[in-house]
Amino acid sequence: MIPRIRAERPTPPPMSLRTAATQTSEAVLSDLGSGPGGLSSADVDERRAAQGPNVLRPRRAKPWGVLWRQLRSPILVLLSVTAAVSVFLGEGANAVIIGVILAASIGLGFVNEFRAELTADALHDQLRHTVPVRRDGTPTDVDVADLVPGDVVDLRVGTLIPADMRLLSIQNLSCDESIVTGESLPAEKNTDPVSPDAGIGDLTCCVLMGTVVQSGSASAVVIATGQKTEFGQIAAGLSVPQPQTEFQRGLGRFSEMLLIVAIVLTAAIFLANVLLQRPLLDSLLFSLAIAVGITPQLLPAVISTSLAAGSRALARRRVLVKRLVCIEDLGDMDILLTDKTGTLTEGAIRFDEVLSADGESASDQVLLWGLLATEADYGSHRAGTERLNALDSALWETARPPGCRPETFQRIALLPFDHHRRMTSALVESPEGVRTLITKGSPEDVMQACGHVPPAAHGILSAQYAVGARVIAVAGRAAPGVRELTTDDEHGLNLIGFLTFIDRPKSDARASLTRLADLGVTVKIATGDSAEVAEKVLADLGFTSQGTLTGAGIEAMSDAELRVAAPGTSIFARVSPEQKGRIVTMLRHEGRSVGFLGDGVNDALALHQADIGVSVETAADVAKDAADVLLLDKDLGVLADGVAEGRRIFANTIKYVLMGTSSNFGNMFSAAVASVMLPFLPMLPGQILLNNLLYDSGQLAIPGDRVDPQQLERPSHWDIGLIRRFMLVFGPISSAFDFTTFALMLFVFHAREAEFQAGWFIESMATQSLIILAIRTRRVPFFRSRPSLPLTLTTIGVVIVGVWLPFSPLAGVLGFDPLPAPFFLALVGMVVSYLLCIEIAKAWFFRRPATQHRPAPPVRTRGYPHRVHRRSAAFSPRARK
Repeated sequence: MIPRIRAERPTPPPMSLRTAATQTSEAVLSDLGSGPGGLSSADVDERRAAQGPNVLRPRRAKPWGVLWRQLRSPILVLLSVTAAVSVFLGEGANAVIIGVILAASIGLGFVNEFRAELTADALHDQLRHTVPVRRDGTPTDVDVADLVPGDVVDLRVGTLIPADMRLLSIQNLSCDESIVTGESLPAEKNTDPVSPDAGIGDLTCCVLMGTVVQSGSASAVVIATGQKTEFGQIAAGLSVPQPQTEFQRGLGRFSEMLLIVAIVLTAAIFLANVLLQRPLLDSLLFSLAIAVGITPQLLPAVISTSLAAGSRALARRRVLVKRLVCIEDLGDMDILLTDKTGTLTEGAIRFDEVLSADGESASDQVLLWGLLATEADYGSHRAGTERLNALDSALWETARPPGCRPETFQRIALLPFDHHRRMTSALVESPEGVRTLITKGSPEDVMQACGHVPPAAHGILSAQYAVGARVIAVAGRAAPGVRELTTDDEHGLNLIGFLTFIDRPKSDARASLTRLADLGVTVKIATGDSAEVAEKVLADLGFTSQGTLTGAGIEAMSDAELRVAAPGTSIFARVSPEQKGRIVTMLRHEGRSVGFLGDGVNDALALHQADIGVSVETAADVAKDAADVLLLDKDLGVLADGVAEGRRIFANTIKYVLMGTSSNFGNMFSAAVASVMLPFLPMLPGQILLNNLLYDSGQLAIPGDRVDPQQLERPSHWDIGLIRRFMLVFGPISSAFDFTTFALMLFVFHAREAEFQAGWFIESMATQSLIILAIRTRRVPFFRSRPSLPLTLTTIGVVIVGVWLPFSPLAGVLGFDPLPAPFFLALVGMVVSYLLCIEIAKAWFFRRPATQHRPAPPVRTRGYPHRVHRRSAAFSPRARK
């Protein structure tokens, strides 16, 4: 038998977006070998093989990239230089100690960051980004990475455009194209071809990858995918790492301060020793040891350990972060803007009752017209309710009287809901052939479009708002001969009634709001509901609104006026997606850190504008794309856990910084002075490095330490001035006890060089390690603030090791001689005195007015690279192994 060969249709050549924009939609479909029903499955497979996936840059955690980021740390570079000098001078012990420090810092940092990237990859894999596509003539949801030129895609409000496309049909379509064109105003769209010399911002018949549908709906055919798109070229051209968070920028400022202190101190010590005619290479090595000693060598490891532990703690609380450093930004939040549905209320919207507009006539017609004015397929409505909004879905799920049969009607045309009109209109034809225009939506907007409103309607509406019901108005008029619908047809309607819905307040919402208030987070509500309903929900939870603004009032305000009014407003009612984004932008002025919690397509714009975008696992794809943090439960209590965890991590990081810089500065200042005054080095370079290694090892338990409740009450920020003052106050206290030790060793015990060095090593080890337990809190340690058990054990363990070393077999290698027993009695007295001095200094330092050591809130910006990076995430699936 001769096999039958299938005649394959060749894949059409690629088409540029500008070429498609100059042709009619019919011609574009023809040139692409597609049609209104889309491509066949065979065509899709051929084109994907030829064109590749719709991907900007595949993502997978790369160990070499993580390792390189660890090696770029200035602290580690300084350690490496010191190790190289030690090897060159034959100081094997120094080189080994530095090698251990390097291995510990790089190893801990690498393991934690790589684990974090694997976690982020796993989270990214869980988030599928899909769009409705017509394939084989049937609508289906397709992953954006699987789109190919010729695919026909359906678009609606909030959709993140997945490719460069030519529009085929539209209904009141406008798009936010600022990510590509830089234009802040929405771009109005049509299907008419443009001139060949039109710029990218003038392609009104096209939509661009990475932009967002702001209003209306459309169908479009894919022209270009992946890096061939306009947005793909921008993302590839930037080639920048993900922009830094405020925490990372603060860490950078701290590193700069340490670098300056280290350079000044090192240069002064080296110069002084040269002038005293000490050996040049010994002076250089000692100076480098001082520079290393003043820096907290394990800071990268402590930070990555803190963040990794925080991410695991948040995961146990069902909070997932897309980037570890977002945990810090979550703790920095002091304003939360959220919808009330599902956060303050149960989110289980139930249909309640039908009310006639006049309060007297039968109401079956109101329910029937309400069902007809939805986007459901009347013939198979049960199967399609998952695509409806919550109110329409609840309406279709309710029991209907026998005479209410929407399936007997034919829908001729539909104007979908948008957030400007806040209405849905349908042109339907009854079994008798009578055509009717039906409009359903927010009562204020529907009643404004009515020519007749019964006198009793306003009283009925007010009564429903007073009990907290969500209300939809239904109106209509006869429409004989009408074949198509436009917004101009939505006038002269007759109001026939209202549909009411119930969404009860959550039982735990009050406790969640109280907890957020205790954390210094102000919660504000942004809702599409009426102001009266939102105020009733707050009142039921025991809270009073500090002020209310409606969408109409916001529209009439300038940015300057809204900037003044927004901070004192608790409720923003009847607001559009654009207004939500504008509110977030105005609240972010004056240094406020604004979080936005949203899960719908109308929340995407505000999520992009917020300092920290928060969404939920069940949210629309466009909302999850825009968010930094994902809640597996839509619960403000869970979010409060995230805020507290972010602040706990920051507080423990600052503990390490304050303890390390103050103690290290004091010890290195003492070493610098003693190196000039004594005929020998007060501590050998290797002993200095070993001292710091042991001290830092004891602090590796800080990420799991307890945090005082007062440190969680408000956001904290990097305050370089506070760190500098802390170092200059507590460092000299440490130096004073060092000088006491010097005098004790020289004039009481008449110590030789090796004894002197062993005595100071033990005193330094004991005082700076035990002081961890005091400096970790502003309270009285142990009595009013207990450290965690791991931190207590590691601190005591480090002191024991430090005391043991001069008596160990390693004493000769390290250059130590044993010490007499009376020294340890003096050591106990010095440690107790030191702890008392520290407590007195703490009481004085933190009793100063808060304004003297509280930083000005940082000015936060969400720059262009940040926006490009966030949008690119939707088109960056995890690479295959």
